[in-house]
Amino acid sequence: VQLQASGGGLVQPGGSLRLSCAASRSISSIDVLGWYRQAPGKQRELVAHITNDGITYYADSVKGRFTISRDNPKNTVYLQMSSLKPVDTAVYLCRGVSSYDGGYTTWGQGTQVTVSS
Repeated sequence: VQLQASGGGLVQPGGSLRLSCAASRSISSIDVLGWYRQAPGKQRELVAHITNDGITYYADSVKGRFTISRDNPKNTVYLQMSSLKPVDTAVYLCRGVSSYDGGYTTWGQGTQVTVSS
C-alpha cells in the first residue's frame, strides 16, 4: 500500500488546516493509521493515530486541537488541525501498520505545515 499525504501549507497562528493521507488501495486491512511530524533539528514524533476499530491516541501537545479520522470507503485518513501554533510547524507524515500480508509498515511522503504570522 502506498500513502500520499496532502493538505499542508502556510497558516496564521490560531488557524486551521486539514491534512489528508490517501492510500493506493483499501485501508480496511491497515490496523493502525497515524500522523507523525518532524521539525527541523528535532526527532520525529507521533502526533495521533487511529485503529481500525476507531480507537484514537493523541500526543499531549495536540489534545483538544487536532482530530484524526479515517474513511475506509475513501481509503483516506485525515488530520483536522485547529488552533494552530508556531510550534506545530513541521513536516507531517502518515504511516500505516498492518498485520496482513505478513505484516508491514508503510510511510507516505511528508507535507509541510508552517504556522506563522
